[in-house]
Amino acid sequence: MTRLSLVLALLLAACAGAPPPAAPATDSAEFQIETTVLAAYNVVSGPAGRRDWNRFKELFVPSAHLIEKGVAWTPDEYSKQANDALQTTGLFEHPTATRIERSGDIAQVWSRYESRHAANEEKPFAHGVRSFQLIRSGDRWLIASVLMQPE
Repeated sequence: MTRLSLVLALLLAACAGAPPPAAPATDSAEFQIETTVLAAYNVVSGPAGRRDWNRFKELFVPSAHLIEKGVAWTPDEYSKQANDALQTTGLFEHPTATRIERSGDIAQVWSRYESRHAANEEKPFAHGVRSFQLIRSGDRWLIASVLMQPE
């Protein structure tokens, strides 16, 4: 019986993980940084059809760029090139892991994400990593650049 107890105790210990990190306080810089990044995902995500590209542009500093595979777009250029596809195809992207590093008024966010064509689609059709660089402007955090790496 002691052997069975030992095995069960070892299994229980192996299955137990560290508790998830506590969510940042809603008045913290980390919370504001994370909500800015989530807002960018939310503008692009949704069923086929219209997106709020004005909201998207508001999330960025005026000289911001989004960069993928050596091609750089301003938020306006990105919205124009993505808009046609999003009119006919749903895209639901959400982060699966986020790491924020902040020093004063600048922040770096590593964001792993998954993409689906429908919110209820079982398996994602794409994964990737995005590196967001943000800067505090007054009482807001704005995106200065996004580096995108599909997997």
